[in-house]
Amino acid sequence: MPKCSRRHFVKALAVGVGGSPLLSVFAATPWRYFTVAEAERVDALCEQMVPGDEDPGAHDARVVRFIDQQLRGPYRQHQADYRKGLMGVDETSRELFARGFLELSWEEQTEVMRALESGKAKGNTWKNQSASAFFNLVRNHALQGFYGSPRHGGNRGYASYRMLGLDYPQIIGQNRYR
Repeated sequence: MPKCSRRHFVKALAVGVGGSPLLSVFAATPWRYFTVAEAERVDALCEQMVPGDEDPGAHDARVVRFIDQQLRGPYRQHQADYRKGLMGVDETSRELFARGFLELSWEEQTEVMRALESGKAKGNTWKNQSASAFFNLVRNHALQGFYGSPRHGGNRGYASYRMLGLDYPQIIGQNRYR
């Protein structure tokens, strides 16, 4: 058995004990940008926009994963819009129904979505940010995540392609053989 000095043991112990809270923070969430609560709200918003029926909807296609990944990359400029907008969604929900968005029934969530889309949403957040612009941003990202390539985090199992009866594209990228 190799010898370990007391000093080396104490250093290793300090690093292990000191680093464990840091590791637990990183291991606590599967999301790159969103908090767990934010991801749940985005998932519910997207499911309202692309609801599942006999075919998968936004939830099953993991559209929220697409948005989360893109907010750490190409959509980085929209991070603040999402943070503030998601708080605004809950403010509007509480103004209309005295409950948070995730606590609402499907029909009540639809009413909140209508208020956002029309720009008539209530809440302090919407004094500094357009509710309809936030709605359009989430809608555009939800559709990109649902209809785009699964390699970007959404459209799990080519859900939208199967729904449309399309084969998944065999060639992804530039067509160099025209």
